[in-house]
Amino acid sequence: MRPVVRAGETYALDREMGEAAALEYWLGADRETFVAEVDGTVVGTYFLRANQAGGGGHVCNCGYMSAAAGAARAMFAHSEELARARGYRAMQFNFVVSVNERAVRLWEAVGFDVVGRLPGAFLHPEKGYVDALVMFKTL
Repeated sequence: MRPVVRAGETYALDREMGEAAALEYWLGADRETFVAEVDGTVVGTYFLRANQAGGGGHVCNCGYMSAAAGAARAMFAHSEELARARGYRAMQFNFVVSVNERAVRLWEAVGFDVVGRLPGAFLHPEKGYVDALVMFKTL
């Protein structure tokens, strides 16, 4: 997680966030958290949670961090299966950084639609203010 947070290119988290705060965020009581391993080495992690409470509780939200080719796709497949098993009817990503082209391509390839665009919502460390996307998939 540390390299992803420190890079500041894909998550709207404080780049100087300490380890305790990062773990508190990623392992929060409102979410289930998983890791992907290859030969005993962690190559990615994701969380699954309800996107909203009450009337919006049937839509889940996930966050993914990966360090190996194919890990994000494998974690998505696991999260999609788990979300269905938990009774979620849809999955929503609230803040996909538009210049994170690898992620946007993957989410579109597995059936997500861009349903909203937040102009200049993310301050990228190299590209300046860029859009964030809201992406949605019915399960």
